[in-house]
Amino acid sequence: MDIRPLTGGLGAEIFGADIRDAAQFAEIHAAFAQYSVIVLRGQNIAPEDHLDFARRFGPINVNRFFKPVDGHPEIATVLKEKDQKEAVGEGWHTDHSYDQIPAMGSVLHAIEMPPYGGDTLFVSMGAAYEALSAPMRRFLDGLTAVHSSRHVFGAAASDSEAAKSGRLGNAEAATQDARHPAVITHPLSGRRGLFVNPVFTTHIEGLTADESAALLNMLYEHCKQPEFQARVRWQAGDITMWDNRATWHKAINDYQGFRRLMHWVTVDGVALSG
Repeated sequence: MDIRPLTGGLGAEIFGADIRDAAQFAEIHAAFAQYSVIVLRGQNIAPEDHLDFARRFGPINVNRFFKPVDGHPEIATVLKEKDQKEAVGEGWHTDHSYDQIPAMGSVLHAIEMPPYGGDTLFVSMGAAYEALSAPMRRFLDGLTAVHSSRHVFGAAASDSEAAKSGRLGNAEAATQDARHPAVITHPLSGRRGLFVNPVFTTHIEGLTADESAALLNMLYEHCKQPEFQARVRWQAGDITMWDNRATWHKAINDYQGFRRLMHWVTVDGVALSG
């Protein structure tokens, strides 16, 4: 197994691995803990293999809003047809941050990829936090952020192309609101990191609306710096797994006229603490 860092601060590619081989799991898990984002190249597997691998990390968290893969309700379909304009997940976000116990990680398998484009960008929230000034870190420590699914997957989003095409649904189930520390201690690494994101975080408790918006906007612009980022260029058969407690990510929608199909499995996490 050959593990190659993607950048100086986040992510790694893994060559020569086989996720079906339980004997390799300890080394894969260690890479996941160290790099937060791992790209396992060349995994030509069945859906059952995908699920078995994810279950080694923990119980499956079934997504409420994405269309499931036929015959596999635990696997969500991430699809953009060649005639569709919107890609699901174009905004910077952390999967399931609106849940009381956010998902640990996501395991995404590339089934059909465009000839170019369709990359995924990631941000290290630990690196972003550590780059803030000491007074700002002290100010953020102890603050609570509120996250919600309502404005993204609820009735307000029913007019989106993704909803109208059937890629997203079940809007009536978008009732999740959750409070999490704005800065968490990562349950696996112990590293401190920001836990707010532009898509699901609605406000900071205890601040006025203007103060909350100003603080969150400052943090979002800070986190978008390229020094904190890694970019995954997909090939069909790849599996990328990322730690939702340690990263943001976003889909790059730059492959108009081509189809992109992924299978997505989410793994349950634990309650977060500051």
